[in-house]
Amino acid sequence: MTLTFTNINWQLEANAGAHHTDKYSSTELIVRRGQAFTIILTFNRALQTGESLTFIAETGPKPSLQAKTQAVFDISSTASNSTWSAVQQPTNSSSVSISISSPANAAIGRYKLSVQPASGGSASRRSLGTFVLLFNPWSSGDDVFMSDSTERKEYVLEEFGIVFVGNINHISKMGWNYGQFQGDILNICLSILDRSLNYRKDPATDASRRNDPKYVGRVLSAMVNGNNDNGVIWGNWSGNYSGGTSPSSWNGSVEILRKWKDSGFKPVKFGQCWVFASVLTTALRCLGIPTRMISNFNSAHDTDRNLSVDEYYDESGNPLKIGEDSIWNFHVWNESWFIRSDLGPSYNGWQILDATPQEQSEGIFQCGPASLIAIKEGDVDLDYDSPFVFAEVNADRITWTYDIRTREAKPISSETTSVGQFTSTKAVGSYDRVDVTNNYKYAEGSQKEREVYEKARSKLRRAFGFNPTSEKRPEIDQKPDISGKFKVDGSLEIGKDVSLILVLRNLTSDAKTVKANMTAWTIVYTGKPIHEVWKDSLSHTFAPEEEKQFPIKITYAEYQQNLTRDNMIQVTALCQVESGIDVVVGRNINLDNPDLVMQVLSDAKVNEPVNVEVVFTNPLDQEVKNCVLQAEGSDLLKGKLKIEMPSLQPRQSSKVPIEIIPTKSGTKQLLVNFSCDKFPDVKAFETINVAK
Repeated sequence: MTLTFTNINWQLEANAGAHHTDKYSSTELIVRRGQAFTIILTFNRALQTGESLTFIAETGPKPSLQAKTQAVFDISSTASNSTWSAVQQPTNSSSVSISISSPANAAIGRYKLSVQPASGGSASRRSLGTFVLLFNPWSSGDDVFMSDSTERKEYVLEEFGIVFVGNINHISKMGWNYGQFQGDILNICLSILDRSLNYRKDPATDASRRNDPKYVGRVLSAMVNGNNDNGVIWGNWSGNYSGGTSPSSWNGSVEILRKWKDSGFKPVKFGQCWVFASVLTTALRCLGIPTRMISNFNSAHDTDRNLSVDEYYDESGNPLKIGEDSIWNFHVWNESWFIRSDLGPSYNGWQILDATPQEQSEGIFQCGPASLIAIKEGDVDLDYDSPFVFAEVNADRITWTYDIRTREAKPISSETTSVGQFTSTKAVGSYDRVDVTNNYKYAEGSQKEREVYEKARSKLRRAFGFNPTSEKRPEIDQKPDISGKFKVDGSLEIGKDVSLILVLRNLTSDAKTVKANMTAWTIVYTGKPIHEVWKDSLSHTFAPEEEKQFPIKITYAEYQQNLTRDNMIQVTALCQVESGIDVVVGRNINLDNPDLVMQVLSDAKVNEPVNVEVVFTNPLDQEVKNCVLQAEGSDLLKGKLKIEMPSLQPRQSSKVPIEIIPTKSGTKQLLVNFSCDKFPDVKAFETINVAK
């Protein structure tokens, strides 16, 4: 009787547990490369002496042995670490247990598995079905191997994260639902790869290069933004988000990725840096690459590779948009963990990837991977996009005054320490902030930091033909005669007046007359001015070494109509000193939203309803309208819950009940977002421990 295949048991539960893939919501086998998985094949009879099985594993549109997207392998006595192999467990039954191993450098993706029984010289190939192969941070032979188990749990398996936002004076945090194991997210992440420009140009080569985490990371950094390739998210920093969703309204990646798929793969509107970075975190963790979020405060956007950023003000103290350089209040990117076989072992470890479309690299908007060690050491000639990343954390900052009538620009200050501060990431296993600034650069003010900066400028000259020595670096004619700063006087809350104190000090032993032209603009977090909301001026003659404080008040009535969803105001004083150099004193302030209070009213158990109460109190002396509460949480709610609420009268509180039904046990997070006409996107999250 001819040996005929009749059935396959993929051993889904056992394989998923062994491969740390049991969190994926899938009926398909999902395994990690470089590690054996077991299947049971059933035939019409037991295998006899001399009969053999040949397996064929294939991925991509044109599988080939040469490209390593096809593997043909027979039963062998032992598993191999370097090639595909199959080991058969002894049996007299018609059901055969086969242990299949893939090499630790196999291309990731969806594979077709076939078997070819050879019996009496005849053979017929039978398809067994498909499985998905992922990167394996648990395998020491994998480029993404991470030895610390608590870090693997955080950077691969954690579905919830914290994003640090705000500015250097006020760092706040918000929750994010990565949801990499939810429903169809793995299939969507594989679709992202299959819709990339690289795949469209040469699908076979693209599939073969998916063995390399630096290739996959770079492709995803391009595909998460929609600029060149109908990627996932369309960026918008205008302050006007009509025709789409405000970037600050999102609470997680799952809704965004599903919208992208459901729209026929058209970019979802709209995102900003933390949205791009969060979705990239989801995709990378989903495919098995350890990844974390990084927030950099006073983050430079250096467009011309001269490692300096120029800022301009007119004589009234208004910020001017001259040139393309800017300093963002914060910027969020990713670090992923893998080796750099192209650069050498000293550059292994964290690699920077950035999906926010800021500058083109090789003709499209993509950034990285740049080695974190290369950035700290000033090795800006190494792949990929190191000069841009280096400038984000270490550019010099040059301030100019600009005469609109004569079009004359005059440099008034140059400083080296303000860019790249409080660089932050979420702590492993908690919601604490960890400062990683020292991973990116040596201590500001140290000799080593300046040596690395000059090394980077020198390497730019050699690598890109840029000549820093002949580059026009402005000479500041004299030292300033005065110093100044803005101090906050009281709380900074939406709905309240902003009280500040301008502190000016005469640094000389002579009397000095100073005129200060002051402005306040609402801004988006990139520093882009949106609307002037206040201006004033003052004049004072300072005695030698005198310090004086000038109180300033910006009323709620002045700023409320023009405040952006970032809740940021930039206050500037251009101080004109008699027979001295002008001095710009500035401060960006963040206004806090009112609190959104969430309380879980009972213990949580799988498949049992849990009542949650959300309370919002209107702090204003006026009615707030168009009130909407949204909630989401992986394994707690199916999709996003949206509740329209009645208007709230002055000082009125509203309690909103929410019922959740957990579907899986473990630590889960519920995120809520309250919006109204006066307070867009007030956020809160709560950790819920779900018992079995």
